[in-house]
Amino acid sequence: MDSEKFDIAIIGGGIVGLATAMALRSGFPRYSLAVLEKESELADHQTGHNSGVIHAGIYYKPGSYKAKLCVEGGRLLMQFCEMNGVPYERCGKLIVATTESELQQLQTLYERGMANGIQGLEMIGPERAREIEPHAKAVRAIYSPNTAITDYRRVANAMAARILESGGSIFRSARVQNIQRSDGLFHLETNRLLVRCRQVINCAGLFADRIARLMGAHSDALLIPFRGEYYSLKPECRLVRGLIYPVPNPEFPFLGVHLTKRIAGDYEAGPNAVLAFAREGYKFRNFRWQDVMSMLGFKGFWAMARKYWRTEVYELYRSLSRRAFLHALQELVPELADKDLCPGGSGVRAQIVTPEGSLVDDFLIVEAPNAINVLNAPSPAATASIAIGQHIANLAVGNKMEIDD
Repeated sequence: MDSEKFDIAIIGGGIVGLATAMALRSGFPRYSLAVLEKESELADHQTGHNSGVIHAGIYYKPGSYKAKLCVEGGRLLMQFCEMNGVPYERCGKLIVATTESELQQLQTLYERGMANGIQGLEMIGPERAREIEPHAKAVRAIYSPNTAITDYRRVANAMAARILESGGSIFRSARVQNIQRSDGLFHLETNRLLVRCRQVINCAGLFADRIARLMGAHSDALLIPFRGEYYSLKPECRLVRGLIYPVPNPEFPFLGVHLTKRIAGDYEAGPNAVLAFAREGYKFRNFRWQDVMSMLGFKGFWAMARKYWRTEVYELYRSLSRRAFLHALQELVPELADKDLCPGGSGVRAQIVTPEGSLVDDFLIVEAPNAINVLNAPSPAATASIAIGQHIANLAVGNKMEIDD
């Protein structure tokens, strides 16, 4: 088996891993670097199944990683798109309160958005909402004119090109199977080569917790996968212009089914949030014993089930019932009909759950000796990816993680 030596190895060729590699090559070019991706294509999982929204940063608690890195990351991402010929569009977004009971939560979201420094944010009434989205139902709404859309696969490929141009290495079809440590180096055994390095940055997404354990990290949390399913709107449907979102459930860290314009000009509806029975379980029938048994043996899974069982039963019902899915969409756009929908794709969200059953709502980036583990990076990680990458790069070359010359 071939052997290669680098200063830094990044496990995971999704958008966070690539953004981190790009930041390291740009800011600290004297360090040799490799990205290891288990698939034959980059950005093949969470990044490639992303809905394509560049979020403004409305939802996130002020001062949190998500708030700080999303707002800055969105700006950097659009700048990156402009400089690298990746299309994006500021199509704007409405978050609509469809009943009086949602107005307090809508006001809380607005105050969060203002505290996070989002430019152009407005609280608007039904008349203004109808000017923006004529078919949307709104008692009141938040309008975010600078929310944008892009194609994250194209963003990731542009990042990869920058990494290679600057002297970094990317190994595809290189699944990390074992990690040993000796002589001050990590030995990353993959199915195609052995990589020896001084530092490891774990951006393995749906398998980040398992990679962390291979490195000897001890964590009492577990990654649990949630599948998000979509319908597409048929081309003749002309009921949506941009992005229409509901007021989210504050107890559940998902945004609810919504209507989204894609950069290619088509539209999709979704996603729901259904417990998946495989970490790469993009279809209902996908089942992997190892993934299921790790969930069932984790006390946090049962605590989560007790806490959210009503929500998850409803999400499962909505997954199995096209009529229920349509009904949820009609809360936003009443004129939508079954004839407007056709089956769409799906994605899987990697969600860290604590032993107490709480769904970790912020990014979780954990330092260890000569290692950084990105354990929780759900939405808006794609939006924030460049800012996250810069943050991790600075951690990696800081005093605690300094590479010896």
